[in-house]
Amino acid sequence: MADPRFFTNKGPFSLAALAEISGAILADGADPDLLIEDVAPLDVADAGHISFLDNRKYVPAFETSSAAACIVAPNFADRAPDGMALLLSETPYRGYAQIAHAFYPADPGAGSVHVTAFVDATAVLGADVTVGQNAVIESDAHLETGVVVEAGAFVGRGVTVGAGTMVGLGASLSHCDIGANCQLHPGVRIGTRGFGFDMSADGHLDVPQLGRVIVGDSVEIGANSTIDRGAGPDTVIGDGCKIDNLVQIGHNVKIGKNCKISTGSSFVIHTMIMEEDFKIIGDVASINLPTGSGKGYHAYFCIICGVYVFCRYGVSKGRIALRTQTLENPIQPQAHIFVKDKDPWIEISDKSICHDKMYDREKTWPAESLNRIR
Repeated sequence: MADPRFFTNKGPFSLAALAEISGAILADGADPDLLIEDVAPLDVADAGHISFLDNRKYVPAFETSSAAACIVAPNFADRAPDGMALLLSETPYRGYAQIAHAFYPADPGAGSVHVTAFVDATAVLGADVTVGQNAVIESDAHLETGVVVEAGAFVGRGVTVGAGTMVGLGASLSHCDIGANCQLHPGVRIGTRGFGFDMSADGHLDVPQLGRVIVGDSVEIGANSTIDRGAGPDTVIGDGCKIDNLVQIGHNVKIGKNCKISTGSSFVIHTMIMEEDFKIIGDVASINLPTGSGKGYHAYFCIICGVYVFCRYGVSKGRIALRTQTLENPIQPQAHIFVKDKDPWIEISDKSICHDKMYDREKTWPAESLNRIR
């Protein structure tokens, strides 16, 4: 249950009110006037608490729970213990989230500027904007209605932040436009320069990174995640994306709407699998791209969000290269290249085909391909 030192409970709510908030239906016999004081997990909930069930593996806990009420799918209703009031919903987890938001709404901020904060005279602050202790708002920045900038955060010159967005403790924003109702958690870095260099034996020359970061509406970016600005084109994060803590997004990346990116996500790790063992649910689009060897490959993208999912190489008949860490449960490869730099989740068996280093192009590529890169 929520610790009152950190979370302020806005309850109680009647069961009827919670049904309306969650879009659930009161089961037969449930008292609409029953007052619910808090939310709690099934195993610790007692009188005055509401819980939820959305996974059959928790049915035993549901059957023995002391919760006063529970939001649950109709097909589990007959497993409820005697005396438990039920809210019936086809999406109980979402319903629980809506109820929890009612009990513990986000802090709207004080609607004031702390005396230690610096706000440039040319910055524009909308109504009810909160700027915390030692925060900095630079020239020509534009913060719309209800924006919260927490202590120590930095909003750079010309940056725009949409209505209702929260900029967390110590976060920094530069060269970017942020949409409405976003959650940028502590330590987020948006608009940092991209990692772009002209490589040469005479030294590596920085390439100016002249693009922006465009973040859509209702995006959440986890603590200490970094999004680099584009090199010329913009880096774009679509509406509704949820990005975990400690995620790095490089320059020029474009992520479509409502994507979820978890800590440890990688956009370069592939696993070769047999095509007969692979099935796509949904629609993808493909494009033929060149390779250094000249053989080319077909890359396949989700048509909804544009994420690169897998590819087919002409030299690997019957196999596809899957972006391994897009999977919730990464599969173990049967062959692994660059053994010395393997990811920690990979277990290399004695039967695996392993290579300590990159293949020798001079020995494997045709002469016409080698001539193109010389």
